[in-house]
Amino acid sequence: MSTLRSQSRWCPLEQQLLQKRNSRENWDRFIPNRSAMDFDYAFYMLTHQGSSTRKGKENPPRYGVGYRKQLAEAMNMNRSRILAFKNKTPPPVELFPSNFSSDKPTESNPPKARRRYISQSADRTLDAPDLIDDYYLNLLDWGSSNVLAIALANKVYLWDATDDSTWELATFEDERGPVTSVNWAIDGRQIAIGLNNSEVELWDTAASSHVITLRGCHLSGVGSLAWNNHILTTGGMDGRIVNNDVRIGSHIVVETYRGHEQEVCGLKWSASGQQLASGGNDNLLHIWDNRSYSRTRWLHRLQDHTAAVKALAWCPFQRNLLASGGGGNDDGCIKFWNTHTGACLNSVDTGSEVCALLWNMNERELLSAHGFSQNQLTLWKYPSMFRIAELTGHTSTVLYMAQSPNGCTVASAAHETLKLWNAFGDPKEVKPAPKADPEPFAHLNRIH
Repeated sequence: MSTLRSQSRWCPLEQQLLQKRNSRENWDRFIPNRSAMDFDYAFYMLTHQGSSTRKGKENPPRYGVGYRKQLAEAMNMNRSRILAFKNKTPPPVELFPSNFSSDKPTESNPPKARRRYISQSADRTLDAPDLIDDYYLNLLDWGSSNVLAIALANKVYLWDATDDSTWELATFEDERGPVTSVNWAIDGRQIAIGLNNSEVELWDTAASSHVITLRGCHLSGVGSLAWNNHILTTGGMDGRIVNNDVRIGSHIVVETYRGHEQEVCGLKWSASGQQLASGGNDNLLHIWDNRSYSRTRWLHRLQDHTAAVKALAWCPFQRNLLASGGGGNDDGCIKFWNTHTGACLNSVDTGSEVCALLWNMNERELLSAHGFSQNQLTLWKYPSMFRIAELTGHTSTVLYMAQSPNGCTVASAAHETLKLWNAFGDPKEVKPAPKADPEPFAHLNRIH
């Protein structure tokens, strides 16, 4: 019974090896057949024929050449082989049969995916004259209708990536300008435009017409904008953050967040619309939650950055994960936060100021825009933060960055130049976006 049990536990690989070892045709050693060997003839050839090649006649042969030839024919000694083998050499036994090879694709070992080619140069370069080089502004955005908006001094231009057409949407007087921020609504039709005189205008791009003007929310320029359905959030240089309901002809101020001591340069709503991240020139990062008991007080006040926080990006495949970047050479770090707990999950020193961040919507990758000394875009693998590629070509700090609706093309702007990069893959080969990982109790703010 014990023998049967032990045999039943053998794996198929061991059984196959045992069968090959027990087979007479697959011995692990080969023993020549000595009955087929002629040792007398071998001795003769070694002692007599080899001596005929020596110099001199120290050992002359006893018999003549003719006699030896006749003797060899009579004795059937004209053989060239000294050692004769009866059977062919058996094939070697495979220690690991081919059907157990790990190189072949199986369900548990799928074939390796082809590595994506990432071009190190921009696909296109467009002129952007009068583009303002100001770290604290947000002058570039790509809408869901595949139209790119860029602010150049007192004007806003639109570029349709579908048909490559360009037109001017709006021009503002010097007393109101320059334009300090642009941001598309979710529908890809309305766009918000922030001005240096503290006003914000809404435009219908399909009709190229002005809709409403938001006044009285701020005391100075509006450098950052963010949409959350029908709520337009504005961040001013006065440190205020204001939520405006723009569903009616005149806007209604819903809430005002006060937490920054200097200008607000970064604003981003989470995909769920429940949390707002704000970064300021005071090196502070705030997380606001519209589900909290005190809606106008921050949920988390994060003070780990040592420079202005403009670059903000919510992770598309993991809820409550936020990436932030610190500007200036004093910081230059990308930090990852659990916005539910306020914990800093990781911090990576990039070596230069971080001006913008974008997540790849199809892969677990992060793209960052930088300044001195290389003025590059860096593609990172998350969560290992391995540098996949460095995209260079800009001659000054890359202040603005936007992503196309399909998630593949990235637009970057710096010093009157707009570049388009195929940073996140070919649109024809992209995979479905990874699903967001649910976090336990993500819908709750407090657990009693």
